Amino acid sequence: MTELAMQMRMRLADGVHQLWARQRVWLVSALILGLLLVFVPEQGVTSLEFTARNLVEVAPFLVLSIGIAAWAGATGADGLIARAFTGSPGVMILIAAAAGGLSPFCSCGVIPLIAALLAMGVPPSAVMAFWLSSPVMDPSMFVLTAGMLGTEFAVAKTLAAIGLGVFGGFVVHALARSGALVDPLREGVGNGGCGASSVREVRPVVWKFWREPARREKFAREGMRSALFLMKWLTLAFVLESLMVAWLPADFVAQAVGGSGPVPIAIATAIGVPAYLNGYAALPLVGGLIGQGMAPGAGMSFLVAGGVTCVPAAVAVFALVKRPVFFLYLGIALTGSFAAGLLFQAWAML
Repeated sequence: MTELAMQMRMRLADGVHQLWARQRVWLVSALILGLLLVFVPEQGVTSLEFTARNLVEVAPFLVLSIGIAAWAGATGADGLIARAFTGSPGVMILIAAAAGGLSPFCSCGVIPLIAALLAMGVPPSAVMAFWLSSPVMDPSMFVLTAGMLGTEFAVAKTLAAIGLGVFGGFVVHALARSGALVDPLREGVGNGGCGASSVREVRPVVWKFWREPARREKFAREGMRSALFLMKWLTLAFVLESLMVAWLPADFVAQAVGGSGPVPIAIATAIGVPAYLNGYAALPLVGGLIGQGMAPGAGMSFLVAGGVTCVPAAVAVFALVKRPVFFLYLGIALTGSFAAGLLFQAWAML
């Protein structure tokens, strides 16, 4: 009995270990929601509704990005798409940064598209340029920013978004030329970065992939794998965001970034990471703080840093790329956001 009991315990422990290794993200999300429902029922229900609502809102971007990635893999078009980004690095970075600054993606909604681009073998420099600029500004955000903070602020934020993308793209390009960032994605997420086989190999494209059983199977397999991977991380990201919305006091932000000079801008840049709620909620907050005396440059750095590196988006980014790339992403975002705040503050003082 003792030996049998030990074997059962070992099997149970092994099963738990494997379950945790494969499903730890879902388990963490379920644990957080479960604890909330038991100890803070009202917040638990609110977090569930918040998570479900945001997943529904991001679903069109998720489905489109996953569908494009699966279609590209099944047809062999991923090689064509990847090779479209293998021209002049400088031109590609500028185009990607400008496209990102005009695209209608939020900080979490851009994640599926980034995963698809990296999986297709698009160079990390162009992807980083798009990745950094996209969450900061979009057409609807421009209109709202102009209405709440003024047209000058909206134009400056747009330029900051594009400038941040260009800065990040060229930093990554310089590192890539030195041999770094060859394979930015985590294991099991796509087929790598600029050294991917989709760039190196020229394969025939089969546009009507559904006529071949093997390609249909690949389309379904790749689509399901990407969907499950992104869904679990976005679920955790939105659960965390719901807690920030509920428990992060706005007064704390107001007290921390008041005053003038570079120090409030640096503080606003740092606080923008955990304190940022979402682009639309942050606008009236920053407008109110500026009205209470916060430096415009601090408001700019808070909005730019928060849009790119808020906790929900950072969680999703961490799920996609290896740790050095993740920390590089954070470093570029914070450095660029601080610089944007300083430049806007200098402009406002003219």
